Amino acid sequence: MATGIISLGLHLESIDVLSMVLFVVAAAGYVVLLVLTLWRGIRYPTRIVDDFSAAHNGFSFFTFVAGTNVLGARIAAEGGNVILPFVLLSVSFAAWIILGYVIPGLVIGRHQGADILSGINGTWFIWSVASQSVAVLAASLEPKAPKGISDALSIVAVLSWGIGLILYGVIGCAVVIRLLTRGISAAELGPPYWVTMGAGAITVLAGSRIVEMTDTAMLSVVQAPVAAAAVVFWAFATWLIPALFGIGLWRHAIKKIPLRYEASLWSMVFPLGMYAVAGIYLGDADDLPIVGWIGGRFLWVALVVWAVIFVWMIASLVVASRAPRASSIARSDER
Repeated sequence: MATGIISLGLHLESIDVLSMVLFVVAAAGYVVLLVLTLWRGIRYPTRIVDDFSAAHNGFSFFTFVAGTNVLGARIAAEGGNVILPFVLLSVSFAAWIILGYVIPGLVIGRHQGADILSGINGTWFIWSVASQSVAVLAASLEPKAPKGISDALSIVAVLSWGIGLILYGVIGCAVVIRLLTRGISAAELGPPYWVTMGAGAITVLAGSRIVEMTDTAMLSVVQAPVAAAAVVFWAFATWLIPALFGIGLWRHAIKKIPLRYEASLWSMVFPLGMYAVAGIYLGDADDLPIVGWIGGRFLWVALVVWAVIFVWMIASLVVASRAPRASSIARSDER
C-alpha cells in the first residue's frame, strides 16, 4: 500500500524511472504477501479465524482490499490495457463485501461491549480505507469502460465512497468514546493511528476521482456534494498531520517509549503518501492549484519517510538473521 501509492504519486509528477522502481517493489511485495497469507490460511486455518475475530487487529485484513486497489490504480495510470486493473477491482470488491460482514460479525460475536471497546484502535480505519480504495479504482476505470460497464462502475464508486464516508465517522466516534471512557496509553498510540489521517486523505482522492468521471446519471446527482466533501476532508486531514507528529514526539520523547523498527511503521508511510496523491488529484479536479502544489511537495516528505523505514526494515532483518547464528556460536563455545 505504502510503496504503491508513492509510486503513483511519482508517476503523476512525471518522475517515471523512480516510480517504476517502486511499482516493481510494490508488485513483488504484493505477490509475496499474497502467497504467504494463502499458505498460512491453508496451514493454520484456525489461527486465521482467530485473527479475523480479534478486536485489536481483525480489521487489518482489509489491507488486502486496499493494497489490491492501490496496485490496480497504479497499473491503470499507465493507460493501455485495463483488463488487469478490472480483474483486481473485481477481486477486491468481492473481498470487501465478504470481509465487511465476516470481520465485524466475528468481532461482535466473540466479544462483548467492554472487550470490543478496549480493542478499538487505528487499524479499524482500514475498513474505511478499503471502501474508499474500491471507489478510487472504480472511478479511475469508469471513463475507459464501455457504456453499460461505465454506469455500473459509477454506481460502485459512489456506493463504496458513501459507505467509506459513513464508516469513517462511525469509527472516529468509537475511537473518541474509547479515549474518553477508557483512555489510550502512550504504548498503544502507535503508528496505526496515522491511518486516521490516511482514511481522510483517501476519501479526498476517491472524491476527486469521482468528480472526474464521465457524465453518468449517478455522477449528476452527487458531483457537487462529493467535490465539497473532498475539500472538507482535505482540510481535516491537513489538520491531523501536526497532531499526529505531536503525539509521536510526546510518545517517544516524553513518555520514553522505545523507538524501534516495527512492521506497523508502514501504516504511517501510506497515509503520508496518500495525502500527497490526494492533494495532487484534488488540485486538478477542483482547480485548486495551491492544494496540488502542497501535495506535490508533500510527496517528497512521504518518499523520504519511505526510504528511512525501508532501510530500517532491511537493517532489522539483517540483525535478526544474525542473532540465531550468534546464539548458536555462543552455545557451542560454552560446550
